[in-house]
Amino acid sequence: MHDYKDINSFSEWSPTDKDKFSISVLRGLIMDSTRKANSGHPGGPMSSLDFAYILFKDYLKFDPEDPNWFDRDRFILSAGHMSMLQYGLLHLMGWLKLSDLKNFRQLKSKTPGHPEVEIPGIECTTGPLGQGVAMAAGMALSETYIAQNIEDKYGEKTSIIDHYTYVIASDGDMQEPITLGTASLAGHLGLKKLIVYYDANNAQISGEINRADSTDYKTVFDGLGWSVQEINGHDHKEIKFAIEKAQVMDKPSLIIGKTIIAKGTATKEGDYTTHGAPFNHNEIELTKENSGLPSKEDFYVPNEVINIFQHRYKSLSKTVKSWRQLYEVLSNHEKTKSFMDSIFNSKIPSLKYPEFISGEKIATRKAFGSILDSVSLSLPQLIGGSADLEPSNYTGNFAKSYGDYKKNNKSGRNIAFGVREFPMAAMMNGMALHGGLIPFGGTFLVFSDYERPALRLAAIQKIRVIHEFTHDSFYVGEDGPTHQPIEQIMSLRAIPDFYVFRPADARETSICVDYALKLKNNPSALLLTRQSVPVLDLDKNVIKKGVSKGAYIVKDSEEKPDLILIGTGSEVALSIDVAKKMSDRNIRVVSMPCWELFEKQSIDYKNEILPNRGSMKISIEAGITQGWGKYIGYNGLCIGLNQYGMSAPADILAEEFGFTVEKVVAKIQNHIKKLI
Repeated sequence: MHDYKDINSFSEWSPTDKDKFSISVLRGLIMDSTRKANSGHPGGPMSSLDFAYILFKDYLKFDPEDPNWFDRDRFILSAGHMSMLQYGLLHLMGWLKLSDLKNFRQLKSKTPGHPEVEIPGIECTTGPLGQGVAMAAGMALSETYIAQNIEDKYGEKTSIIDHYTYVIASDGDMQEPITLGTASLAGHLGLKKLIVYYDANNAQISGEINRADSTDYKTVFDGLGWSVQEINGHDHKEIKFAIEKAQVMDKPSLIIGKTIIAKGTATKEGDYTTHGAPFNHNEIELTKENSGLPSKEDFYVPNEVINIFQHRYKSLSKTVKSWRQLYEVLSNHEKTKSFMDSIFNSKIPSLKYPEFISGEKIATRKAFGSILDSVSLSLPQLIGGSADLEPSNYTGNFAKSYGDYKKNNKSGRNIAFGVREFPMAAMMNGMALHGGLIPFGGTFLVFSDYERPALRLAAIQKIRVIHEFTHDSFYVGEDGPTHQPIEQIMSLRAIPDFYVFRPADARETSICVDYALKLKNNPSALLLTRQSVPVLDLDKNVIKKGVSKGAYIVKDSEEKPDLILIGTGSEVALSIDVAKKMSDRNIRVVSMPCWELFEKQSIDYKNEILPNRGSMKISIEAGITQGWGKYIGYNGLCIGLNQYGMSAPADILAEEFGFTVEKVVAKIQNHIKKLI
């Protein structure tokens, strides 16, 4: 066996010995980084190391000079706790420095505890298990949608978009329900360029897998419409054969690699405790000695290993050069240039929105449907669907206009996600991260709870995804408390960098949609009514300016207001009616469609809309009141709903919960009396 002392003759070694030694070097980096950080997960990276090394060295398509080249293969480490596996490979690629690896898990380093999308070569932030698989499915869908549309417009097959999406998943990924939900849809849609490697090392942090799981994943995934292979995950010939077979299958592929956790260590092979604890110095030295590495040297990476790892760089660069030439042709071709501009340059033209008549009553969910129909004409990159609620979310006409994305219709713009809210939201994240597309997805607001981990991850990754949440309050009515959102509005507002829009009417809805489309680095949610609400009698420019600031005056008093009613959504119209009823008072009505935008305004503007002194402030929103205190002050009044709903017609519930003009007026008057 060759060791580091023979490195000068490396060029004469057999390919097998070169690969074996290179993997030992990576194993050393994994041990040294986790030991130096006194934190991390060394065992899992070692069981996946053979597959990942072969994939990156011999198969992965990328631009050595540009980690963001559009037609690169995507690699997603869904098992994000194995991050040192990917960081080691990125070092060999030349995209991370050795000093970065030495700063593993340290403040502001390029090697955080779990992969983060800001790092060159990292496609998405992973760690919450299962979401990487779902984001990868979204990327694979994006690849086929863009490729098919260009081909349809060009009139013949083209290789401008032709890449795979690879995933490494762990036992924990497989146990998370989102993985099977996503796999079900991916198999149904025939996402054949999605290749998932399941590192089945039979170990997780609490012990061996058989304590918690005995699922036959081969049978399960076969039933979900996947191609399934079982291999020895440490046999390089089997790995290569499995990858090449997966690349030509007409369905998504699962490669189950039977592996040993902490493979290659001196005494820890198969020990589940290596999942989440660095090795002691003695184990590291013995392992290095057995692996042919200098036992006393940390972070050993000879140039010979880097050079052999980068053996395809010249051919990869030629591939990229040819691609760029084809890109120039298609970008200037009469039939494809418009679509290419939309996809590759994120071009959003001036959009046309439907007109709404003042005083007309229309549910904001219905207004959204009209808006979607209008803007989609100019936005071929806008793609999405509903979690089996098309009639309720008003995305049905979009589906009819553009067709469903299917195995035999990859250019369809509507995605029938089925009752899979969490997979839908995570796949949307993947679609946005892939690049070129603006994804949207619809469901009821109460089911945003199912999506929450993906909403949070969208905000962390700073990506543009648009969530349409309809049936936004107890006005859902007869479906009862299970379907009536109470705490959801505030829970969404609690997510940092996540924009929550609750428009008062159809016109505000248009402006909110427009704003959401232009939020390139933020996810957003549109909270829309089931019930009809009147279109405000305000100039469109006033609404546009007001929404852009998060809150604005929709009705003011002639003199300085002594009461300020702050409403959102359907409660803005209620606030206006209350102000008319209390004609003996000087009342200002403020619509606050977006807290996040209002918080970005100057202190002067905030004080202009909501003066610090001289006016009592009353918030009116059909949800929990927690959080409104920062706007209404110590003596203000919150009118909301701090209990779960009931099953009854909406108008009966409005009376029961105090959301009628008479009852709101009474609450305000009683509050004033108490203060006096």
